[in-house]
Amino acid sequence: MESREYRISIQVFYEDTDHSGVVYHANYLKYFERAREHVIGAQTLVRLWKETGIGFAVYKADVAFHDGAEFGDLLEIRSRFRQDSDYRQVWRQEAWRPNGKKPAVTADIHLVCLGRDRKLIPIPALVYP
Repeated sequence: MESREYRISIQVFYEDTDHSGVVYHANYLKYFERAREHVIGAQTLVRLWKETGIGFAVYKADVAFHDGAEFGDLLEIRSRFRQDSDYRQVWRQEAWRPNGKKPAVTADIHLVCLGRDRKLIPIPALVYP
């Protein structure tokens, strides 16, 4: 089963861009991370780590770049996730430029949970928004 779609706006700052004013490719991973944190909730992530020693890790990321966002754009990050197993969530995330007809960037981000000992553990039910 797939989640509903979550949306968050991200302002593109000058520091996010390369010499030509286009967003540096690695920064999309930061935007997607911010969007996932927004969905799960910072307090939930902090509580999971402090109380139980559970944290998320990116296991795999498939990213495709279709249209470069530019300095000054207000991107809309659209996120959905599905539970592939007890141990893995796959997030489909897209970065949309203002008035875009297609996403500028798409990504499938595979997340797992690790304990303090960095061993794989099941994703706790309480993190599902």
